[in-house]
Amino acid sequence: MVRVLTGIGLFLLCSALSHAQIASVSVRALLPAVLSESSGAVFFNGRFISHNDSGNENKLFELDTATGLILRTVHIQNAVNSDWEDLAQDATSLYIGDIGNNRGNRTDLKIYKIAKADYLASDTVLAEMIHYSYADQIDFTPNLNNTEWDAEALLSLDSSSLLLLTKDWVNRSTKAYMVPKQSGTYSLQPMPSQLNNAGLISGGVYDALSGSMVLTGYSRTLMPFIWVCHSFSPQDVFSGINQRSYLFNLGMEQTEAIAQTGPLDFLISSESFNQGPFKDDAKLIELRLSAGLELIADTETPSVRIYPNPVKDLLFIDGGSPSRVELLDMRSVKIYQGGSERMIDLSHLRKGVYLLRITASEGTFTQELLIKD
Repeated sequence: MVRVLTGIGLFLLCSALSHAQIASVSVRALLPAVLSESSGAVFFNGRFISHNDSGNENKLFELDTATGLILRTVHIQNAVNSDWEDLAQDATSLYIGDIGNNRGNRTDLKIYKIAKADYLASDTVLAEMIHYSYADQIDFTPNLNNTEWDAEALLSLDSSSLLLLTKDWVNRSTKAYMVPKQSGTYSLQPMPSQLNNAGLISGGVYDALSGSMVLTGYSRTLMPFIWVCHSFSPQDVFSGINQRSYLFNLGMEQTEAIAQTGPLDFLISSESFNQGPFKDDAKLIELRLSAGLELIADTETPSVRIYPNPVKDLLFIDGGSPSRVELLDMRSVKIYQGGSERMIDLSHLRKGVYLLRITASEGTFTQELLIKD
């Protein structure tokens, strides 16, 4: 059933998204093993559709949103999964972004365009191809996870254009590029504004009713977040108001893709990871935005440094002007709160992962995952 928002309903939707507020976020289901590297997503025909990233099969998987079980698999016959990183959609087409480039040296970047009519009619489909390059990239020297030219977020902006957002490993900023939806070969120019201190942006959706982008990603310590961007020019999508909120109660998650399921409802997929002592399963996460709760704005200050991390006994805070120091466990339970001290004795804590949040006297904050050894 299609619901049309008018009057007060549309006003509340725009208000909620423009204030970047979260009503709830929770894990709905574990993803099946065949989707342990889920990296792109859309919600279409009542189902969550996703794919894996580099080196996996050239297939789309339809999931039951209640159980996470796979209901259907669609093979893209003329496609290769070099590094599929996101899915986007409009009224007539699905778009698969073969846009991953974590070495910064790819010259075969492309987007596959699939007609929805073909997708619904058969489990094997053919795709058109949109080839592109970055006009501002002049150096193609391979540099693993240390490049400006990786990308993982692909959004449908309007009837004629897609939006590509980079995942900058160097300075954690994000640039935006407009991509035509017609097959061809294009040299893309960056939009004027960047999203600074963005973290690692890994997926996004554009909500045309409110004129807002909702982006997901994670920090270098796998702390998941969302950005809500609004009040911008379509020719410069980071020119408006950009607000980030961390999804603290999820703990460490490599959030990879986001799909909109309703006016204020979203599903996020996370990828399984195994990094030293830390590992976790891939998940399907439910996110609901609301006008009722206030969230943390993007007021981080990078001037504060904490060390050592991992820490055994004494933790030191350098720089900034801290007025409150809080330590939370991975269930978001506060286990410590202090004032302006620069040295904290953590020798009594059990080994594990904690969230350290430092609020400065001017109201800015910094936060980081802290490993207790």
